[in-house]
Amino acid sequence: MDFDKYIAQVQDFPKKGILFYDITPLLLNPGAYAQACDALAERVGEYNPQAIVSPEARGFFFGIPVAMRLGVPFLPIRKKGKLPRQTLEAKYDLEYGSDALYVHKDDIKVFKHIAVVDDILATGGTAKAMCSLAESLGNEVACCAFLMELEFLNGRSKLENKNVISLISPK
Repeated sequence: MDFDKYIAQVQDFPKKGILFYDITPLLLNPGAYAQACDALAERVGEYNPQAIVSPEARGFFFGIPVAMRLGVPFLPIRKKGKLPRQTLEAKYDLEYGSDALYVHKDDIKVFKHIAVVDDILATGGTAKAMCSLAESLGNEVACCAFLMELEFLNGRSKLENKNVISLISPK
């Protein structure tokens, strides 16, 4: 399926000079959305992960359905102050700022073979931070999977030696 036609491009969002790729049209089409989740799950499943991690909020749109299709647990990666138990933190840079991600320490240490799933691979900062969270406890990142990869931002270079999956790469 041509998933590109379900992505809207919004100029100057969230700030001037940024071209934002909006996945909302895909989410509004249940058939296309289901096919995208199926395609991601099929590709991720080839790496036999024990669990899926995804960042809030847009990563959840793909991580949870992929985890459900593969029959593996989903571990949410959240923003500061959203998780009640002891957490691990990873700071990272975005294409338009910086942020930090958190995961429950006692949850992530249980799974040794983890897949990272997110909506878009842009500069690679978010994905690298999620990999760092997993690897900080000796876990292996099975793969990093994305609906879309913005190749011109070269985010894949931050995921050295990782298996990277992307369904679409708009130009």
